[in-house]
Parts: sequence; C-alpha cells; structure tokens
Amino acid sequence: MPSYVITEKCDGCKALKTTACQYICPNDLMVLDKEKMKAYNREPEMCWECYSCVKMCPQQAIDVRGYADFVPLGASVTPMRGSDNIMWTVKFRNGTIKRFKFPIRTTAVGEAKPYAEYKPGTDDLRSPLLATEPDSLGLSQLSVPKK
Repeated sequence: MPSYVITEKCDGCKALKTTACQYICPNDLMVLDKEKMKAYNREPEMCWECYSCVKMCPQQAIDVRGYADFVPLGASVTPMRGSDNIMWTVKFRNGTIKRFKFPIRTTAVGEAKPYAEYKPGTDDLRSPLLATEPDSLGLSQLSVPKK
C-alpha cells in the first residue's frame, strides 16, 4: 500500500527549505501543495513502500497501510527515528503494543569516509572500471576488453 499524508498533522515542514519527505523519497513522489502547505504522494501507484518518508517525517504525518505479512490486518505501525536507531511501534487491533528497536547506522553522522580504504582508480569517465577498481577487488590490475 502506498504512503499517504495525514493532513491534520502535516505542517509542510515550515522550518525547512524543502519538506523532509521530498528530500528523502527515492522515487521523487512526495511533493508540497503550495496553496495548502501540505505534502502529498503525487503518484501512489509508483510508491515502493520503502517507509523512507514515514521514518523521516518530523511530524509523524505520513503513514503506510501495512501488508499482512508485516503488520496483521487492522494494526498500525509507527516509526520513531532517533539519531542512531529507529523504534518501531506496532499496535494490534486488540490493543496489544509491541516495540522493536533497530540501529540505523554503524558510523556517527558525518563520520563516513567513502574512500577510507581505497583511492579512486581512474579519472577517465569512459573507463568501464568502477571508481575503486581494481584495488577494491583485491587485484593489481583488471583487463579491459579492447573495442
């Protein structure tokens, strides 16, 4: 089921240049209605149900109707994002609440060093090699097919 915005909770991320859901959506589906100052999913049929917008929303104004294999019918799932984890709260139809805490990163914010182990292999944009090859493959060199 695609994500949807709970309009009563959405404030359009007034303090931000762009809404959090627009920033994080990997499929660029979330947009801001400038007249109402509310976000919405412009193409629900294209939504991947990745929960990125749900986890990122500072107002908890976005929800996804869960599938039965993830959330039993009628239950609701609410993620609460922290700096190093996400607390998932599942509320079942009978009122039972279960919480699950999962880490969201292995390094502190701003501490990731993309080329810590490898130097970029080539500056040639026409090369079929990836940025860190051949070092990242544990090879001294790769053979490149000639045209």
